[in-house]
Amino acid sequence: MQTTFTPEQLTDPAIERSNEILRTCVHCGFCTATCPTYQVLGDELDSPRGRIYLIKDMLENNRKPDAKTVKHIDRCLSCLACMTTCPSGVHYMHLVDHARAYIEKNYDRPFSDRALRWVLARILPYPMRFRVALLGAKIGRPFARFMPDARLRAMLEMAPKTIPPVSRNDDPQTFPAQNKTMRVALMTGCAQKALNTDINDATIRLLTRLGAEVVVAEGAGCCGALTHHMGKENESHATAAKNIKAWCKEIDNGGLEAIVINTSGCGTTVKDYGHMFRNDPLAADAARVSAIAMDVSEILMKLDMPEGDHKDTKVAYHAACSLQHGQQIKTFPKDLLKKAGFTVLEPADSHLCCGSAGTYNLMQPEISKQLKARKVQTLEALTPDIISAGNIGCMMQIGGGTDVPIVHTVELLDWATGGPQPPALTAPGKREPQIPILR
Repeated sequence: MQTTFTPEQLTDPAIERSNEILRTCVHCGFCTATCPTYQVLGDELDSPRGRIYLIKDMLENNRKPDAKTVKHIDRCLSCLACMTTCPSGVHYMHLVDHARAYIEKNYDRPFSDRALRWVLARILPYPMRFRVALLGAKIGRPFARFMPDARLRAMLEMAPKTIPPVSRNDDPQTFPAQNKTMRVALMTGCAQKALNTDINDATIRLLTRLGAEVVVAEGAGCCGALTHHMGKENESHATAAKNIKAWCKEIDNGGLEAIVINTSGCGTTVKDYGHMFRNDPLAADAARVSAIAMDVSEILMKLDMPEGDHKDTKVAYHAACSLQHGQQIKTFPKDLLKKAGFTVLEPADSHLCCGSAGTYNLMQPEISKQLKARKVQTLEALTPDIISAGNIGCMMQIGGGTDVPIVHTVELLDWATGGPQPPALTAPGKREPQIPILR
């Protein structure tokens, strides 16, 4: 794609990077075949190719974003399926992130939009605030249908029926390993600590059982993804910087083989810290962190997990977009589940998004519901005993539309290797599958 940025514009590192990305696009349109919003809406401007044209025009002309441009960019899930499909290697993620930051600085949103984004940015990244908000939403859930705004209805409808107690395993500390072979830091996250404490608990049990000493670093918290995808760079960089400093302290003091992340949306962002901070005084430390950031499935592939030969339990594996497209991790979770003895099934639309996408299901509820319904239908068509996923957002999204139990992949691996049964498998209204335990 030909671009006409001026030399003065190209002195801006963000513009320089976007120019590089735009020039790699050859208008082929392969991306439209795998774009969820294009599949649902059928509008060229709701495809990656269409959005690229809008972003190019906006940035090249250094113009104030208009409502049309903002609408179509807001509708992007950032699922990154287009990056997997693109034969030219267009790094759409960095381009749309830049566009969102540009819009945040230069577009005056309607009051309701500004208010919603302000609330989400000041609640979701903070576990205790989020817990209080979830309690309020739980109380208000019966009245969701009376809400005039679809986004408010979505917020109330998404509230879980139960809010788990705080897990003290999320506090800064070190968990000793059985027959230690490595030392890793676990990112405990933010929203996940309020929505589902079982995931971190299972991760710690499994890693220490397999020989990894697990450190929860003091000062680490939200990865910054939620605000980053809203274009709020100052807020996202501030929280990311805390993580970088906390983990580098552990790297310097005791050494780390990996920073383990069990929420794939967070993993995609942490692995991009090197890019996010490339022009920052923390650039070198950010690059150190990104270099050893790993999804939990990546680190488990390096450890000696016992094999099983039980094929009685059918697990439908949902591939989170941030894992398969953002991190290009496609087979590890399935390989691990198979090694643990499960029969692993995949839905026909495994490459397409479930519609969660961070805060997307709260800000674009109508599109999100359509994607959710399709994903649930294709998963249930497999008649599985359990649905497994590697991202809390996907789990909440899909779990709200099916009675099939949905658990994190690491919970199944922990259970199969001697850990407790995942509580979600015995929740009221959920089927209770039986699985032999590996010894």
